[in-house]
Amino acid sequence: MGYRVLLIAEAANPEWVSVPLVGWSIFAAIRDEIVADGGEVHLVTQVRNRDALQRAGLREGEDFTAIDTEFIARPVYRLSQVLRMGEGRGWTMVQAVNALAYPWFERKVWALFGPQIKAGRFDVVHRVTPLSPTIPSPMSRRCRAAGVPFVLGPLNGGVPWPKGFDQARRREREWLSYFRGLNHLRPSVRRTMADSASILVGSRHTESEVPQEQRSKTVYLPENAVDPTWILPRAEARRADGPLLIAFVGRLVPYKGADMLLEACAPFIRQGRVRVDLVGDGPMRADLEQQVRDLGLPSVEPNLNTAPLAGVAFHGWLERRRVKEVLIGADLLGFPSIREFGGGVVLEAMAMGIPPLIVDYAGPGELVDAHTGFKVPIGTRASIIRTLGEAMERILADRACLVRTGEAAAARVARDFTWQAKARAVRAVYDSVCGPLQSGR
Repeated sequence: MGYRVLLIAEAANPEWVSVPLVGWSIFAAIRDEIVADGGEVHLVTQVRNRDALQRAGLREGEDFTAIDTEFIARPVYRLSQVLRMGEGRGWTMVQAVNALAYPWFERKVWALFGPQIKAGRFDVVHRVTPLSPTIPSPMSRRCRAAGVPFVLGPLNGGVPWPKGFDQARRREREWLSYFRGLNHLRPSVRRTMADSASILVGSRHTESEVPQEQRSKTVYLPENAVDPTWILPRAEARRADGPLLIAFVGRLVPYKGADMLLEACAPFIRQGRVRVDLVGDGPMRADLEQQVRDLGLPSVEPNLNTAPLAGVAFHGWLERRRVKEVLIGADLLGFPSIREFGGGVVLEAMAMGIPPLIVDYAGPGELVDAHTGFKVPIGTRASIIRTLGEAMERILADRACLVRTGEAAAARVARDFTWQAKARAVRAVYDSVCGPLQSGR
């Protein structure tokens, strides 16, 4: 018989993006892995995810349990939106405010499942979300007392703002990030890690924030991955003529770096050698449109069915199917984010054989190497723009390198960064904390 897993993912929704989609994807992959071995995985999540889970074919009570804490979660969420002024900024503040509702969620989880955990109903309890390493989990101590391993993570976040980007930090309303380091001194956070049997870390930075005495428990496991259907390595050679097609996909906020990408590409756009497709929306869109005018760059229609013209196209927000269409038609992903925890879009582009051009910092810097993409060093805004331009010049001089790099990128994703690969890695963690299970248990 396989493992019996109680998987806690307060955010798990197949129809949303960001953390809820990560929570769902990890659960679904682990469930497939464990069920194939005769085990079971029961998901505990927030009631707001119930309808989407049922539409995905899960049965409430058998496959998942929905915990209703909306009486506190809803006003807390509204407060977070007021504090970020409804503009998609201030992520650290949002996380801190939303964390106020989480202890009540875990309290209700323990009220429902605590007796079963103490009775040995589950072999392992795994908290997947929240992903933040600053949010404690009181259940870790209770599970340890019950003799049931508690697995935490993957944890990620808190990447320091690089020097020279204080203006972007303020524009992003990341005032609370100046004090975030104090979270790791909280006894409740340190106690959670001490009581966990294993701690999955989504980045090397997060690993460095785990107390030294608990670091032997850490397992490096980036939280992002891709569905195998996204893996479409391009066998054909790319066009040798026409403008190089660069896609940017992400929220239009200061730290994502779309403004740096436009400035670096501006000389090549004027020469008719480059087109930039910006996919996404956000508070910076008007500024970026003005930047295009100030740089004297042509705006082009976001039409994928016509011959590409050099310029800049604003696609706005697109559903995932349309994002995939833009990416698969691109030659290069331009994504110079200077504070990215995960970098899911980087993996999605790599899966389709589209090499990424990124800043070598935080999440993307750990996902991309010299064989699978192009990296420029972190530095000041001016130095990043300069090195992006230099990288673009080299790429334009040898466009055949995009084929080699894209093929290597797709191969690496297929090997290491599918959800199935993540599930196998998590299964190995269960093996290490549970020990071999006796058949016929």
